[in-house]
Amino acid sequence: MQTEGNLISLRRARLKTAPNPGRKLDYLVGLTHGLDDGTRVEMRYVPDKRVLTEGAFADYLAAIGHDGAATIEAAAATLLDDLNNELVPRWIAISVARGGHRVLCEDRQPNWDNPSLLDRLGGL
Repeated sequence: MQTEGNLISLRRARLKTAPNPGRKLDYLVGLTHGLDDGTRVEMRYVPDKRVLTEGAFADYLAAIGHDGAATIEAAAATLLDDLNNELVPRWIAISVARGGHRVLCEDRQPNWDNPSLLDRLGGL
């Protein structure tokens, strides 16, 4: 029998990471992926020690897309929690949209701020 903790670990294991090649820099990574049900997921983050490997975001979303979160609010919260846990980014924003409904979740490390970088994002 799978426990909730085991299911979370299996889900997060799909988020493969690698060392950040530009650890001393603040730079923005943006990823977008569409799901079969028309949901669109966008992620932007400023990496710290780790970055996602190429294809990891799409693989992760394809795997959890079948879990069918009841709401896009629940999906956004789960994504934010999983990505924060695996990446520990300096800053991260997740946007989940389906139809005319959109949810944006954002988080950052304590004491991290780079207004000139974040101001370039405009309306995420």
